[in-house]
Amino acid sequence: MSKVLYIVANPGTEETSYSLSIGRAFLNAYMSNNPTDDIIELDLYRMTVPLIDADVLSAWELLKGEGSFDSLTAIQQQKLVSMNTLTDQFINADKYILVSPLWNLSIPPLLKAYIDTVVIVGKTFAYTANGPEGLLKGKKGIHIQARGGTYSGDKSFLEFGDSYLRTIMGFLGIDMMDSIIAEGMSYSPDKADEIKLAAIRMSQSAAKEMAGV
Repeated sequence: MSKVLYIVANPGTEETSYSLSIGRAFLNAYMSNNPTDDIIELDLYRMTVPLIDADVLSAWELLKGEGSFDSLTAIQQQKLVSMNTLTDQFINADKYILVSPLWNLSIPPLLKAYIDTVVIVGKTFAYTANGPEGLLKGKKGIHIQARGGTYSGDKSFLEFGDSYLRTIMGFLGIDMMDSIIAEGMSYSPDKADEIKLAAIRMSQSAAKEMAGV
């Protein structure tokens, strides 16, 4: 049995969001093929995602020196506990399904905050004599993204969302499958349903691959 993190970063609903509805189709297909797996759903816009702020940075500096956890302020302790909980949950997972829209050529801010929370030296990656090395080898992930415009082909240089997630997950040692991308719905609203259906079919096929069917 595998532990799967289903991580969504969209304040919308599955009824109104292309990325969320396609992501749900992927998850449903995955669960139908691996019904005994442990699925943990994280809706980043409906939970508290800690930021690397002055409290966190100062707490880390204190802990590097002579300071103990008990010497931190209550808010510092709270933020570090929250970050450590999310990081440990991420480490303990075997597979990752990341679902997001393309916002301003990149990812939603809460997804970036979540990534910052789990990319921790000594836990998910390490510095070695040969450079940084991911510590999550053997794990698998996929990104599902919806884009109103078209950013593949000769416009791919404008897209920093999927490319960033694939890079940072690879940095941690995670084997990323081909992303599921639905794009062009705003440019061609008359074809939006067709584009969505094609992405759902792709996601169902990819879900079977991730499930090992």
